[in-house]
Amino acid sequence: MFKKILIANRGEIACRVIKTARRMGIATVAVYSDADARAPFVKMADEAVHIGASPAAESYLIADKIIAACKQTGAEAVHPGYGFLSERTSFAEALAKEGIEFIGPPVNAIAAMGDKIESKKLAMKAGVNVVPGFVGEIDDTEHAVRISEEIGYPVMMKASAGGGGKGMRLAYSEQDVREGFEATKREGLNSFGDDRVFIEKFILNPRHIEIQILGDKHGNILYLNERECSIQRRHQKVVEEAPSPFVTPKMRQAMGEQCVALSRAVGYYSAGTVELIVSGADPSGESFYFLEMNTRLQVEHPVTEAITGIDLVEQMIRVAAGEELAMTQDDIKIDGWAIENRVYAEDPYRGFLPSTGRLVTYQPPVEPWADDGTENGRRGIDGIRVDDGVFEGGEVSMFYDPMIAKLITWGETRDEAVDLQVQALDAFRIEGLGHNVDFLSAIMQHPRFRSGELTTGFIAEEYPDGFEGAASSDEIRRGLAGIAGVLATADADRARRISGKLNGRLAPPGDWAVRIGDTDYEVLLAEDAVTVDAAPVELALEYTPGDRMVDVEVGDEMLTVQLEPTRTGYAMTTRGARHNVRILPLRVASLADHMIEKIPPDLSGYLICPMPGLLVKLHVAEGDEVQPGQPLATIEAMKMENILRAEKAGTITKLNAAEGESLAVDAVILELE
Repeated sequence: MFKKILIANRGEIACRVIKTARRMGIATVAVYSDADARAPFVKMADEAVHIGASPAAESYLIADKIIAACKQTGAEAVHPGYGFLSERTSFAEALAKEGIEFIGPPVNAIAAMGDKIESKKLAMKAGVNVVPGFVGEIDDTEHAVRISEEIGYPVMMKASAGGGGKGMRLAYSEQDVREGFEATKREGLNSFGDDRVFIEKFILNPRHIEIQILGDKHGNILYLNERECSIQRRHQKVVEEAPSPFVTPKMRQAMGEQCVALSRAVGYYSAGTVELIVSGADPSGESFYFLEMNTRLQVEHPVTEAITGIDLVEQMIRVAAGEELAMTQDDIKIDGWAIENRVYAEDPYRGFLPSTGRLVTYQPPVEPWADDGTENGRRGIDGIRVDDGVFEGGEVSMFYDPMIAKLITWGETRDEAVDLQVQALDAFRIEGLGHNVDFLSAIMQHPRFRSGELTTGFIAEEYPDGFEGAASSDEIRRGLAGIAGVLATADADRARRISGKLNGRLAPPGDWAVRIGDTDYEVLLAEDAVTVDAAPVELALEYTPGDRMVDVEVGDEMLTVQLEPTRTGYAMTTRGARHNVRILPLRVASLADHMIEKIPPDLSGYLICPMPGLLVKLHVAEGDEVQPGQPLATIEAMKMENILRAEKAGTITKLNAAEGESLAVDAVILELE
């Protein structure tokens, strides 16, 4: 077994590998960029080596610096994590030349499966179902249009070396191909150093199912069941679960055996994932097709660990060290259900725009990295596990992926795992930047998700006009009104006691006018009762003025409510919805309606940068006339391109930024009238 390994990655996956290596008695080496100098993974490792500036192209993507760090520290092997150099054949070859073991698959397998065009050819030879499409290189946009028309719309354009949802565009028409083909090429080149693109048929009502593969150097290859990854936004996974609510035992075996056959065809060993697209329109479940094989550890591997009890990182290390797998296919079981939500630094209330900045508050529902090495430990604390690589006071940088943490829950049944997600998300406190916690909670509560009727179009179909918060029942809103009255009374009593003099001799008000959204409630507090609009509400809570989170029993239901003081009350967040709650003494409330409302300025004549990023392209010039929906500018942020479009018809009167310029949030890109 290795005595020391180096992790050629950052963030939560670096922490993840270090955690298992430490339990195995293996010393670890971290490498870090300028931006990550204070990151948790650097402190967790036994040694750390600085490898360059913040941009990945100047640090984590330079193989020579990784190898130099291995030589400097005496690391015998390298775990690449996911992304960065994890699927670069040149990196694995360079390590081999230096006598450093690569904790991953053989070079020939990485090469074969890393090229999506060649991998499809290999899959067909191995007898694996493949999606109809054009398997070959595409010359230019005109060629892409002709191919798309031959296949038939809708089609998917994909960067050949892509992954992680980057370098992908869905096209429903010729115009979509013309708009998206060059952008797909650019994303492939910028993120993966390869601008080749292929086009394939887009499967209707598609479900994204993937099979976890594990093999050793002795010819043993197993499949560790499936994961359902259909909940995606912009082709990037948001929610994953294991097993899938759609897959039957017969399907599981058919998929698994085909994926093992493909793996065997390329001499695969280590952990890997074969991604499949399944037609949800086929009730037989037999219409599944090969998409790609990821020759690395997947972001969503914890859900497989939770239901199988197998530590995939440990297995990767043992396989790299030459050990034979200690289990057979018959040993692979499914115990319970696991769900993973990816907590991203993006604001769903503003069209999911990337959000960078400082984590002023970061308090996950349980202590991260609570895995004690046991089968139950891989399920966290009471079924809740948090994998992260951030810390309170740290910064989410524009240089890397926007994921803050992974929240994993395990239960005996799917409903138990989902309910635990809702509970844990309510208690996940993040302040200082936009995040998608409310959105994740809304998905967990959505009737369609609860029923298991999933497709990759779920988010687009269920939230076509964007996200404005999860739907709240009348019962919850009435409960919040009662809670608001209790909090306001406690706050007023504290103010009374510390202010002294006359105010100190007055009892705090117990009659409140509470407005939640557009709905008004009359809340009355007596010694042993709380009434909302004259109807009693049963509440049990402990609150000290200044608390930012409170656990409340409302009738028979438990709520965790996050509190943010406002000028006239609180922003109260629970169950995936943020409620602006105005709380006024009943005698004062009637006067508040006479206050003059401040009207916000009209900004419709400006194109404002919604996030920090790079202005990749200006699609217009001064004097151009534009129509609603027309592309105006393309901004690159967190390795993704975002097209900004005109909201109204007008004429471009002034350009305030140039292509290649780095822009701050709210910077005015151009003006129109």
